[in-house]
Amino acid sequence: MKKFQVPNIYRSSLITAIKNKRKQDDKLKKDFSPTMIDLGPVQFYIARHFGFCYGVENAIEIAFRTIEEKQGKRIFLLSEMIHNPQVNTTLKERGVLFLQDTYGKQVIPFDEITGDDVVIIPAFGTTLEIEQMLKQKGIKTEKYNTTCPFVEKVWNRSEQIASNGYSIVIHGKPKHEETRATFSHASSTTPTVIVNNMADTIELGKYITGEKAAAMFYDEFKGMYSKGFDIEKDLQRFGVVNQTTQLATDTQAIAEYLKSLVMQHYKLNNETIGERFADTKDTLCYATNDNQTAVSAMLETKADFAVIVGGYNSSNTTHLVELCEEKMPVYFINNEENILSEKEIVHFNIHDKQEHLTKDFIPASIPVKILISSGASCPDSLVESVIRKFSSLFTIDKTLDEIEKHFF
Repeated sequence: MKKFQVPNIYRSSLITAIKNKRKQDDKLKKDFSPTMIDLGPVQFYIARHFGFCYGVENAIEIAFRTIEEKQGKRIFLLSEMIHNPQVNTTLKERGVLFLQDTYGKQVIPFDEITGDDVVIIPAFGTTLEIEQMLKQKGIKTEKYNTTCPFVEKVWNRSEQIASNGYSIVIHGKPKHEETRATFSHASSTTPTVIVNNMADTIELGKYITGEKAAAMFYDEFKGMYSKGFDIEKDLQRFGVVNQTTQLATDTQAIAEYLKSLVMQHYKLNNETIGERFADTKDTLCYATNDNQTAVSAMLETKADFAVIVGGYNSSNTTHLVELCEEKMPVYFINNEENILSEKEIVHFNIHDKQEHLTKDFIPASIPVKILISSGASCPDSLVESVIRKFSSLFTIDKTLDEIEKHFF
């Protein structure tokens, strides 16, 4: 796989040593068990896969190279490069201006940019409408388009099945940048509708079977279907694609539910299902899948609590938290500063979208066992900082520098 030039501020010698050792010992990626760091009174179990994925490293390399090459030019980002506050803050500090926030709200009017400016398209991609607007302004985005190749894979698969007469159902968060971009691309070639979760899917299924009156669809799914969408005919043949950072098991469950419903409704079998339902399993992102599988394997280890590091608005990171909270206490933190002391930690609740202070979170029993992972947009340097901060709360038997040498 291609190696990217990522600034050293995001790298970690400790995490790199661990990842390289695991890669060397497990080239086929069949072992998803965590890596254990034993410091005596505290033990860390680090997920097999975590941190920057291919798409994120590609985006960061392009962004920082552009800053170096285009000094003196105004450089804009359509929205957040990735969902990590540290990376986005660094880009702002280096002069990059953000045109929109993460939900598409305008921060700087498009009228203020000209053909002399550089506009970077973030890893999530963007809509065809925005691409066309930039083109009309004479802004060339090809060199500065950091859209993740796995997002583009979803777009290409959507276009392929659309050419065979299928409509598209997108499993994604309707307000997420990637979902908005995928919706734009898919709906340009075929009728398209978004489902946020299984509850949405079940209700959509009732329109397919006729259990619900067609007229109700347009209010219930307002803002989530393409122009001219006809609920009575446009879901007679369709395929399911996803926002790549969704929980893979959720996408699979949604696809299987709709497939089963279609088979039953039209009295089809495994040989004839293709008449009504397109196979799109190949659109799941490898990194999302690997990170989620690694967290599931990590959770098989008996531990006191789990820590997930990353941006609070990161979809893929949020899903790692969801996996953890089914098994044990989990603390979703932005960086090591959230760990106030051995008594207090500030962490984000994914349900009420607020930070909370938890006291006495570290048990008195020794050793304290902590599971750790991070999202695909989280720098390894942050993970190391979190490990070092936790380590500083204990009188440890070995230093992390001594541990690091073990992995070389």
